[in-house]
Amino acid sequence: MRQYNFYTYILTNYEKKVLYTGVTNNLERRLYEHYFGNDQKESFTFKYKCYYLVWYERHQYINYAIAREKEIKGWSRSKKIKLIEEENPEWNFLNNNIMEWPPVSGD
Repeated sequence: MRQYNFYTYILTNYEKKVLYTGVTNNLERRLYEHYFGNDQKESFTFKYKCYYLVWYERHQYINYAIAREKEIKGWSRSKKIKLIEEENPEWNFLNNNIMEWPPVSGD
């Protein structure tokens, strides 16, 4: 049986002031898109330079990943911080675990 990968993730900016929750089937590609603002120059993540990965989890089914994203988006900031700190107490940027960081534009 084929194994699928879908991710629910949380990004922050360099100062760790902003939190963004998203979902994707390709975390490396999505981090690249957030970083360069591909066709999204007015997006929240581009505007606030919110492309540092601080938390993520893998799901086999997209509906679980989407449900988790919606659940987390409904939480208070303090509850999101608790989730991040359970697995990443130092708030390390995890981008290097996924890809070469910072990415180089292929344009």
